[in-house]
Amino acid sequence: MKILTSIIGFCLLVSTALAQDRATYAPVPEHISAPSGGAPPSDAIVLFDGSGLDAWSRTADGEAARWRIDGDAMTVERGMGTIRSKQNFGDMQLHVEWRPSDVIEGSGQSRGNSGVFLHGLFELQVLDSWDNDTYVNGQAASIYLQEAPRVNVARAPGQWQSYDIIFTAPKWQGDELLSPAYLTVLHNGVLVHNHVEIQGSTFTPQPEYRAHCGLYSSEERLQDCTDKLPIILQDHGQVVSFRNIWVREL
Repeated sequence: MKILTSIIGFCLLVSTALAQDRATYAPVPEHISAPSGGAPPSDAIVLFDGSGLDAWSRTADGEAARWRIDGDAMTVERGMGTIRSKQNFGDMQLHVEWRPSDVIEGSGQSRGNSGVFLHGLFELQVLDSWDNDTYVNGQAASIYLQEAPRVNVARAPGQWQSYDIIFTAPKWQGDELLSPAYLTVLHNGVLVHNHVEIQGSTFTPQPEYRAHCGLYSSEERLQDCTDKLPIILQDHGQVVSFRNIWVREL
């Protein structure tokens, strides 16, 4: 028995030594503070915290964003115009909190409709999907007209909701698409998309990837779409509020 115990102990020592051969000590991951009490992580790029709309401009004309600021939230109403981040992003972690109006008007796609466009091309739907029937690939947290969420995690109208998004940008070599975009989404903390392939732009007649394209709400202005692109928040003619928007570049 003692011999067997000694053999087992020796094998464990050898195994540990071999495993340590694979240990690495550099580069050392940067230490950051984790989100707490609604504050973003310390390495986040804050796009909106209630202090102003300096990080955003109108897609229509590049002028200053005109959304209304109420406390720590910004609110869009009909005619204020779709807005885009002034900074462009590739692979990223994006946090967005949003709230449809507590005044219920209309139904289906006419109730609390807005959208978060990744790369200015791929819409993650914002909609009041509490007791509100519509097509499933158009409800809240859907990749618009492409992929329904696994579950409906919508809260009642007037309540704040959250999207935590991991976006993998498409990869290009010149004008050739090497890899499509992918999306992982948690809606109110619940996984609703897990590394889902995005088929292409969500607002064109058919999904498509183009090296030179027009972004949502500025389709007529073609540009290079093979590099980093903005985040777009949609004016769909309904009252929707947003707050606590931040990005971590990956």
